[in-house]
Amino acid sequence: MKTSFKLACVAAAAAVSFGAAAQDFPAANRSVTIVVPFAAGGPTDRVARDLAEAMRKPLGGTSVVIDNAVGAGSSIGTAKVARAAPDGYTLLLNHIAMSTMPSLYRKLSFNVANDFEYLGIINDVPMTLIARPNMPANNYKELAAWIAQNKGKVNLGNAGLGAASHLCGLMFQNAIKTEMTTIAYKGTAPAITDLIGGQIDLLCDQTTNTTSQIEGKKVKAYAVTTSKRLTTPSLKDLPTLAEAGVPNFEVTIWHGLYAPKGTPAPILAKLNEAMKAALKDPEFIKKQEGLGAVVASDKRIEPAEHKKFVQAEIEKWGTVIKAAGTYAD
Repeated sequence: MKTSFKLACVAAAAAVSFGAAAQDFPAANRSVTIVVPFAAGGPTDRVARDLAEAMRKPLGGTSVVIDNAVGAGSSIGTAKVARAAPDGYTLLLNHIAMSTMPSLYRKLSFNVANDFEYLGIINDVPMTLIARPNMPANNYKELAAWIAQNKGKVNLGNAGLGAASHLCGLMFQNAIKTEMTTIAYKGTAPAITDLIGGQIDLLCDQTTNTTSQIEGKKVKAYAVTTSKRLTTPSLKDLPTLAEAGVPNFEVTIWHGLYAPKGTPAPILAKLNEAMKAALKDPEFIKKQEGLGAVVASDKRIEPAEHKKFVQAEIEKWGTVIKAAGTYAD
């Protein structure tokens, strides 16, 4: 009885402590850190920095800072947040890698489904299929013919294992039933540099990386990976891959916000409300549209729907990755 009473007292004290912490969150003398598991200057980093600025006001002017914890296909930064104190001051912003890591890696120090609190989807980023500027094909039909004629010789670049370009490349090869020589780089920038220089033939990457290259005519663009054509002026004339002749092809890179498992519900509610306020911020929307991204406004901005969506994505990408036989230790 005495032990039960002591445990009850401890639980009650913890509840009071968490309640007080939630009520005071965020504290005036503390900043909120968003961990980005990719390099500074990349597309996910840019999304995070825009979001951090937009969340400052709804969090009462609290400073929101970025911590780039890079490596191992985003698993290093993701693990860092899984281990962080569940107090609302350390968050994770990651993309579609949250749904691919369970299939790509044989061993992970965290469980995507169970070690995080889901806060909501931030945006959706279309992708474009682009080629070196001296590619002889002028449209997708000609590109498909060129790929067929050069079977076994086509080089397809990507930004590394688990990167958006890697995933799109896997799905593209699977869809057209053609294997290509995959060239993995340490980031998007060197991959695009080599594409522009003609060292590789193709790249399928986010509009956040490719729009300016397409506008500057530094690369050739053939199609977008969305179900509908884009409205971005420089991309609006590009057909969808489905229109171009690859049925049911759709790849969109999304970004989501997460907190460590066990973060008190009142704090999660405050963070979700701040996130949703940021998604309605005109300046944030303008910046995202400039990157070719679409700010989320559907039910996925709610935690439960966010988690449900990611679980469906885990199943979808698991099938693609398993078929490609791509794994990392």
